[in-house]
Amino acid sequence: MRVRAGELVNLRAVLAPVASGMGVMAAVAAVLVPVLGGDAERAGRDPGRVSPSAAAHRAYGPGAAPAAPAAAPCTARDAAASLRPSADDGAAVKRIKERDQLVVGVDQNTYRWGYRNPSTGTLEGFDIDLAQAIAEDILGPHPHVVFKTVPTNQRIPALQKRAVDMVVRTMTINCARKQQVAFSTSYFQAGQQVLAPIDSPIKAFDGSLRGRRVCTAAGSTGETALRAQPHGAQVLTVPSQLDCLVRLQLGEADAVVTDSALAAAQAAQDPRVELKGKPFTDESYGVAMNKDDTDLVRRVNKVLDDYRGGGGHSAWMRAYRTWLKADLPGISGPPAPEYRD
Repeated sequence: MRVRAGELVNLRAVLAPVASGMGVMAAVAAVLVPVLGGDAERAGRDPGRVSPSAAAHRAYGPGAAPAAPAAAPCTARDAAASLRPSADDGAAVKRIKERDQLVVGVDQNTYRWGYRNPSTGTLEGFDIDLAQAIAEDILGPHPHVVFKTVPTNQRIPALQKRAVDMVVRTMTINCARKQQVAFSTSYFQAGQQVLAPIDSPIKAFDGSLRGRRVCTAAGSTGETALRAQPHGAQVLTVPSQLDCLVRLQLGEADAVVTDSALAAAQAAQDPRVELKGKPFTDESYGVAMNKDDTDLVRRVNKVLDDYRGGGGHSAWMRAYRTWLKADLPGISGPPAPEYRD
């Protein structure tokens, strides 16, 4: 895999006090911005201190998945339904092959999902492994992959402007976003959750947030949840969730609201914080693409079908054990795909 370092520029180094034992990821995390503008060693953690979203994670089973019933307008129940998989080369797939490179919007600040390993300088994580699998299916062995870092609130514009072919960046599928971009089937399920210091009086996404400064990424589903029901909190928005962890460490925020999977990754970086309460939403992550690239959506769904296959020996389970199991234990398999055609 080859990465064009020229696609990224250093905006600033995030210098924040963190406990020893977590490596240097949060202490000197390079916050980079993409061309389109804006914007450690894996440490162990006691899984008993994390509230995983395993209960909401529907296990995948082999065989044809039933098509989800059509709904008009879109409802949360059928938001995750996508197009059935196909290996056919349409216009979008041919464009990628002719260019001989796949351009993927990613994060490089989210520990275990998409982050730059400070020891090697390479991008690593669950999302990076999935992006690599998609690239290998389309372009063959040793594909040319260009990773572009995309802030949370620039994911949709990057796809609409075709600055990237797809976004693989813990992006929640929902009805509002499906009006603007296309999604694959779900490859992970999480839910919004609160992260706060261990000794904080904040207990969950409830009245204990009243009068507190709560940080979330601009354009995220966490921001949507907080705007709809702030529980008396002061809402702070930043470009990325790592910025929220830094605000928390510097005492500039009292809590963070983000996906439970991302909150667990932040808790793995700093043992002084923990997840509070339980996830209060049920959300599916999908690979996002331009709405016109229906053939690419089907191709990605074909890759995901292969990625899930094989039970405990599947590529999905191998990636889960490598990146996520330590902080999100108890997940027996990937979410089952749902199709709308």
